[in-house]
Amino acid sequence: MAHEKILEWPGGRLDFSAGCVVMGVLNVTPDSFSDGGEFLDRDRAIERGVKMASEGAAIIDVGGESTRPGAEGVSAEEQIRRVVPVIGGLSKRIDVPISIDTYDVEVAKAALEAGASMINDITALSNEKMAELAGEKQVPVVLMHMQGTSRTMQIEPKYDDVVAEVLQFLLDRAKRADESGIERNKIFIDPGIGFGKTLRHNTLLLRHLDKFVSSGYRVLVGTSRKSFIGKITGRENPAERIFGTAATVALCVAAGVSIVRVHDVAEMLDVVKVARAISE
Repeated sequence: MAHEKILEWPGGRLDFSAGCVVMGVLNVTPDSFSDGGEFLDRDRAIERGVKMASEGAAIIDVGGESTRPGAEGVSAEEQIRRVVPVIGGLSKRIDVPISIDTYDVEVAKAALEAGASMINDITALSNEKMAELAGEKQVPVVLMHMQGTSRTMQIEPKYDDVVAEVLQFLLDRAKRADESGIERNKIFIDPGIGFGKTLRHNTLLLRHLDKFVSSGYRVLVGTSRKSFIGKITGRENPAERIFGTAATVALCVAAGVSIVRVHDVAEMLDVVKVARAISE
């Protein structure tokens, strides 16, 4: 199914005419796996978001709760305290859409009011009120697959057929989003690399991204600096996984993925540009 090259909605615009675009990760948390605490300060976080936009990020994804394996939950009030000042300040300084990375409807509501215009939900709208909010506001949504919760997902993930099961789950959730009034072209599906998956599960999902791309929905993939790359390369420090990440980003572009979610925007945009040029 052919997608429209330009996706526009009240408060945002994404241009896919050249192919895959980059989403920059902005964690306003003390404990994220890769950059925890680095951008907890409001002004530093805003400057980081501005820099990523200037480097070519098409979306800035702001989150106030770590979803790394074993992470403890954070209250809606604390997430709002972290993200709203950053989103408010950032929205005044950049033109690219800001996404709120949350599964809490109160956080999403506050973020949209502050200037965000997209919802990235790692529970794929498990809360019906989140689906209703997205439908009412007519904002794009990212629906991600996760087995278990952040605290339990990596204990012992099991699948009979990881590709088929993850894809079916996402198609079911996309249908629910559609029934909530969210337009099909605003629904993105994300296989949830590293969320309740072993190394083998992750590599199988990346090998078969074509099945997700041919589903009729745009696909977002986040592999940036993740532990499975460390297992393959032996790089224990997440910041040293940039080249491993680059390999996955190039494969995502070649497979027809619409958005790659990354920490290293300038470097990964170069990867995207070269991969797009070769894949055309």
